[in-house]
Amino acid sequence: MSGRIAMVARLFATLLILLSVVLPASAAPSPTYQARAEQLVRILTAPGEETAYFSSLFLDSVPVDRWRAVAADLRAQHGKPLTLGAVRQDSATAGQVEIRYERATVGFTLVVAPQPPGRVVGLRIVGARTANDSMAKVMAEIAALPGVTSFAVATLGDGPPQLRAAHRADAAMAIGSSFKLTILSELARAVEAGERRWSDFIPLGPKSFSGRLLHWPDRAPMTLHSLATAMIAESDNSATDTLLLALGRDKVDAMLVTTGHANPDQALPLLTTAEAFALKMPANGDLRRRYATAAPDARRALLQEAASRLTADKVDVGSVAETPTAIEEIEWFASATDMIAQLDWLRNHGGDALPIMAVEPGIAPADARRWAYLGYKGGSEPGVMAMNFLARRQDGQWRAISASWNNSAARLDEARFVALMTRALNLLAE
Repeated sequence: MSGRIAMVARLFATLLILLSVVLPASAAPSPTYQARAEQLVRILTAPGEETAYFSSLFLDSVPVDRWRAVAADLRAQHGKPLTLGAVRQDSATAGQVEIRYERATVGFTLVVAPQPPGRVVGLRIVGARTANDSMAKVMAEIAALPGVTSFAVATLGDGPPQLRAAHRADAAMAIGSSFKLTILSELARAVEAGERRWSDFIPLGPKSFSGRLLHWPDRAPMTLHSLATAMIAESDNSATDTLLLALGRDKVDAMLVTTGHANPDQALPLLTTAEAFALKMPANGDLRRRYATAAPDARRALLQEAASRLTADKVDVGSVAETPTAIEEIEWFASATDMIAQLDWLRNHGGDALPIMAVEPGIAPADARRWAYLGYKGGSEPGVMAMNFLARRQDGQWRAISASWNNSAARLDEARFVALMTRALNLLAE
């Protein structure tokens, strides 16, 4: 579910993204180096000519399709590449290059092989300067996305979260795998209360329909810590369903209330991933309609009554992989303010849950390193995307950021949403 969001960020990491663009007065580059710098604009603008531009050494580490995904994500974030900026050659083979995009200037370290024809053997993004950016601009772009959106930023301290910027912050949204933070919260509560230990072993299962652990042996012994890490950092659905049922659905549901959800009747009971997607199956249309209109207790009874129809083997992933399916009926629902309240609860009570949340930061590592701490959990499926961050600035101040985008009529431009949230985080880090 949210694994695609992490993939977008990891594509940037493949190119060793760092932080800032600072190019002093340039030394005169050689003709070969200057030519490769000029060609970089074209390589970043559209697919094609990569095998003539990059060396086989580079393409072994960053295959053409991966490079094209990175270039596309840069365009989604900064607009079209327009022109070559400053070029500085620092040695016989390496130097610094600026590319001016529509909305930013992006810097690269460019390394060219000394042997003719001087193909590029190294390319490293060293940061971006977004021109005249502001939180108001970011929120306006989020609000303009097709479908419905919600966004909120809060300062966290001794009292309740204090909103700093908001767009439909109290609107209930489909949040996908973000609901896994509630399971993590219940596990953290149980550990804090002495009822569980992170090192406790439980058997893997019941498995869901996707995720790395789907292929592990049935009932493999797993620590609670390992399952929680797979659930949050990889969004592993088998780890999720195992933890939800092992901790007890009633206790996890109660944690949704404890952490401050404003409308729990809309969200409860929290479905396993297998149940949620089984309910989306065409064959279960009758169950889906009954579930969507029922009160929480009736929903719980329906899950027990129809348990044999709501198992992972009843899920045909292909039927829900391309188009939004019942995202307004069968989902996990919360507002941005609900998610911020939960992030604040985890800040105060999470303990070892906080390092787990920081394993996969959700954005490019360079941008994540602007923060002293950055915890993340998101969610996505066709028509649904959510991103939630718990962040501590270098000066010690805490922020929580939550955003969701729903469109029941079309798939979403996930790279665009990641770019918007990256801009918001970078503004807050300053």
